[in-house]
Amino acid sequence: MASETTIRCDIVSAEAQIYSGEAVLVVATGEVGELGIAPKHAPLITRLKPGKVVVTTPSGEHLDFAISGGMLEVQPEVVTVLADTAVRAQDIDEAAVRAAKEEAERILQGRGEAMEIVEAQKRLAEVSAQLAALERLRKNLKH
Repeated sequence: MASETTIRCDIVSAEAQIYSGEAVLVVATGEVGELGIAPKHAPLITRLKPGKVVVTTPSGEHLDFAISGGMLEVQPEVVTVLADTAVRAQDIDEAAVRAAKEEAERILQGRGEAMEIVEAQKRLAEVSAQLAALERLRKNLKH
C-alpha cells in the first residue's frame, strides 16, 4: 500500500512484469507530451508514445525504462504502465538497437512499400527511445 508520499508503480509489457515498487514521481511520454505523476494524482488513462518512463524512488534513485508505446493508468494508489514492449535502460543491447536503427533508416531512405515504411517509422521511434534511455543511464552514472 502506498503511503501519503509515495505511489506504487507497476510497469508491465506483453512479455513480463518489468518493475513494481514505490515511487515519488513517474514521468512518461504521453501522446501530447511528458506526464509527471506524483502521489495523489487525479485518476487518468492515456496512450503512451514510444519513449521513456522514469521512476524516481523514495531514495531519490532514477530508474530509466524505454517503452515502445502503450497505455498509462493512474489510480489513487497506483500508476500502471501497460507497454507493448519495455526494457530497463541497463538491459538494452546497444549493438542490436543501433543495427535496428540503421535498418529502419535504410528502409525510410529507400522509400520502400507503404507498409514497410510505417513499420520502419515505428521501429525507428522504438530504437531511438532505447538509445535515449542508454544515454540518460550513462549520464546518470557519471554523476
